[in-house]
Amino acid sequence: MLDVTVPTVGESISEVQIGQWLKQEGEWVEKDEDLVEIETEKASVQIPAPAAGYLRSIRKQEEEFATVGEVIAAIEPADAPADGGSNEPASAPPAANSPADGSASEDAPQAGDARVMPAAQRMLDDLGLQADQITATGPGGRLLKEDVVAHVQRGSGSPPAAPTPPPAPAAPAPAAPAPARQPAVGTSLVTSGSGHRGEEVKPLSMIRRTIANRLVQAQQTAALLTTFNEINMQPVMELRKKYRDAFADKHGVKLGFMSFFAKAAVEALRRFPAVNSEVRGNNIVYRQYYDIGIAIGGGKGLVVPVLRNVEDMSFAVIERSIAEFAELAGANQLQPNDLEGGTFTISNGGIYGSLLSTPIVNPPQSGILGLHSIQERPVAERGQVVIRPMMYIALTYDHRVVDGREAVTFLKTIKDVLEDPARLFLEV
Repeated sequence: MLDVTVPTVGESISEVQIGQWLKQEGEWVEKDEDLVEIETEKASVQIPAPAAGYLRSIRKQEEEFATVGEVIAAIEPADAPADGGSNEPASAPPAANSPADGSASEDAPQAGDARVMPAAQRMLDDLGLQADQITATGPGGRLLKEDVVAHVQRGSGSPPAAPTPPPAPAAPAPAAPAPARQPAVGTSLVTSGSGHRGEEVKPLSMIRRTIANRLVQAQQTAALLTTFNEINMQPVMELRKKYRDAFADKHGVKLGFMSFFAKAAVEALRRFPAVNSEVRGNNIVYRQYYDIGIAIGGGKGLVVPVLRNVEDMSFAVIERSIAEFAELAGANQLQPNDLEGGTFTISNGGIYGSLLSTPIVNPPQSGILGLHSIQERPVAERGQVVIRPMMYIALTYDHRVVDGREAVTFLKTIKDVLEDPARLFLEV
């Protein structure tokens, strides 16, 4: 048997979470074929098979945690099945966690014909249930914890009732019942038989743990303040509409708004380097490069891949890079180095319908730009009330290194550049 262990997936990462088994126990796999997807605190990684053979002894199920170097399964080396199939033959030797004497192993107790997973067995023991009362839905007929939960929620999984005690001696007839108590105004009476009151407890994913820790860190260590402005998006929208088709034909990618904001942010960061800085001990580090993180909603949560040296990127390269990151994020295939670093962040809550928000700085950065929905609103121009597509923008910054005047003028620079986008090309 060849052990399948959790590999080293990044500096300072010691624990991972099992995301999804891509192969079932007993299934034949090719060498280097992906077996399981694991989640780190930064990204998802696939573990390949160390050799061709049958997958045996899966020790960690989905959402369970494992440490780097821990054995989570084994591969029994073998040649490909003669019939070209992928499942183990009927004469295959027993799995490592199924003793030859037929007794149930400690890691995978047996009940009837279904293999009972450890978490499911513990729940069965707590509830006083038997595995043969419950329909198993896991791969290979395994009984999962989710199966037990579903069984209980259907109302058929209650523990056996206690024996009925002997009847008590007859009591005198009760007095006339008192009038039923009426609930007070604004309250409700919930009976013990009310339905739809179940709970589901699931562990935080590694990515969600990291997000939570970093957001709390930002709130506790930085002096965060947010300033707002609004932009008339009509000039950008007209320019985008005019060149949209030609841009797509030439570069093979759509011209979006994010490239305009990324370029405008670089211009503002050049003018106000404190927003592109970092507090490091008792020092302020002013970066002379512009690595901008773009917040993207991934398959497991919000991730922030980083565009390196945006000052040297064209509009097409920015749009193409964002599209590639979005595709990788949706498939949970971003790598840790895609998310590391970054000197400034742009978060677009407008794609989800947000009208206004106060984004939280991604430490150790000193600023984050929040974008919001574009809405037609009445505005005054040259003494006339006109309808324009307007967007609120927000800059959250670390007041330890960025003064209010700098922050307000930074945001005004973003506004001025995007309301006259020719300035992006003329560098004025």
